[in-house]
Amino acid sequence: MTEAEAMQRALDLAWRGWGRVHPNPLVGAVILAGDLVVGEGWHAEYGHAHAELAALDQAGERARGGTLVVTLEPCNHEGKQPPCVGAILAAGIRRVVIALADPNPVARGGADRLKSAGVEVEIGLQADDVARQNAIFLHQFRHSERPFIALKLATSLDACIADASGLSRWISGPAARDYVHWLRAGFGAIGVGGHTALVDDPSLTVRGPLEPRVQPLRVVFDRSGGLSEVSSLVRTAREHPVLLVIHPDALRLEAVRRLETHGVELVPAPTLPVAFEALRSRGVQSIVIEGGGKIGGALLGENLVDRFHWIQSPVWLGERGVPATRGWVAPPLAGSTRWTVVQRRALEQDTLLVVDRE
Repeated sequence: MTEAEAMQRALDLAWRGWGRVHPNPLVGAVILAGDLVVGEGWHAEYGHAHAELAALDQAGERARGGTLVVTLEPCNHEGKQPPCVGAILAAGIRRVVIALADPNPVARGGADRLKSAGVEVEIGLQADDVARQNAIFLHQFRHSERPFIALKLATSLDACIADASGLSRWISGPAARDYVHWLRAGFGAIGVGGHTALVDDPSLTVRGPLEPRVQPLRVVFDRSGGLSEVSSLVRTAREHPVLLVIHPDALRLEAVRRLETHGVELVPAPTLPVAFEALRSRGVQSIVIEGGGKIGGALLGENLVDRFHWIQSPVWLGERGVPATRGWVAPPLAGSTRWTVVQRRALEQDTLLVVDRE
């Protein structure tokens, strides 16, 4: 196996920590003795062994004189686990290939320490791929004022999220819905607009084989606070927190205040940027917004979407269908931003496209 192939393997391994390691990054590692894989590992659980330590443990003495290929710079600090750099040096690793330097000022410095100890270090192999994989983790060091915001929409071929009657269940198929539950597991919160909460009565929980370490918070964006007291969200608010983002004027309404008696937390915010600042102050580092069209349009109009997950299904809904986004005006083609494609793949009959704004 070449170093490039080993890095791709490390990337694939890192995904196994999705939903279990946040707020830590996803990390995978492979140890080569020549072109032979002698150890591999990934960060599997928050607070447990890092990828490098798992790979070294599997390799044992076969690691001596070998090459460690790892997606993120090995840590150089004592946290919930001992510093990985010390274990790498003790194992006698000769060369370390790193995709991405660690932006965390507390943990970084591992590469320099390895170099000082005489270990050959290379940084940059498949750095863009690792950066995309850890977009949520990296975001907090670039935009600490708000969470990483992903928009997820399932649409028809003509970009509608519901038919003329407002029915949206189900545009996408079972494989796509399974993907959405996997996706939710890696976010700190799941959000919807008020109309979607009213019409679809969603539970906004993660269901499926991947159980997240922490169930995401559930967030409804409704300026008027029109969340029904008999909705699934309100009825389960004491078991699983629900935040209702409202305009400050809505605090005067008795029906809105009554939601607090059911355990719903009210978050008054005059604008979306202020709302996301409030969520960040509550520890929310990432949120996936799942519609509807009004909140999607508002987010795009204010350039607040960092990543867009588009599930397109092979069905047409026509001019009376509900458009995927509403209420915003995109710039002319010459001034439009070209988003970067992160992933394209089939979900049985549906198609997934993931794009990043930056």
